[in-house]
Amino acid sequence: MPTTPKNMICIWYDHEAEAAARFYADTFPDSAVRAVHRAPADFPSGKEGDVLTVEFTVCGVPCIGLNGGDTFTQSEAFSFQIATDDQAETDRYWDAIVGNGGQESVCGWCKDRWGVNWQITPRVLTEAMAAGGDEAKRAFEAMMQMKKIDVAAIEKARRG
Repeated sequence: MPTTPKNMICIWYDHEAEAAARFYADTFPDSAVRAVHRAPADFPSGKEGDVLTVEFTVCGVPCIGLNGGDTFTQSEAFSFQIATDDQAETDRYWDAIVGNGGQESVCGWCKDRWGVNWQITPRVLTEAMAAGGDEAKRAFEAMMQMKKIDVAAIEKARRG
C-alpha cells in the first residue's frame, strides 16, 4: 500500500472529486487515482458512505480532492500549469479540458468543468520569457492576444 506523501495539494470540490480525479488520470501522463475514502458518518455536505476524499496524482504531483459542498469555490488563485512540448500536446490537453464541459480563458488558461483552473503552457513560451529582452516582450505581446497558445505564433514572435 502506498504511503501518504508528507505534502499534498488539497482541492475542494462540491461533490465530484472522484469524477475529476478519474478525468485527470485518463488525460495526463503520470496521473492516477490512488485511493477513494468514504465518509464514516454524515457530514454537512453529505451522508455516511459518500465519497469524502480522493487521493490522486496529476503529472506526478500528489493531490487530495475533498468533497466539501458548495461552501467554497475555485478561483484563478490556484491553477495547475502543464508544460507542453508542441502544438499537438497543447491541443490535446486544452481540447480535453474545454471539451469535457470546461471553458476557455486567455493566455493559455482554461477551466475544467469542476472549476479548477489550468495553464496549458508550451515550453517555447516559457523559454521565450526566460530569454528576456525584446524576445520575451514579443512573445508576451503575442500571448496576450491568444486564448489557447499558438506555438507557431510564439516561435514567429521570438524571431521577430
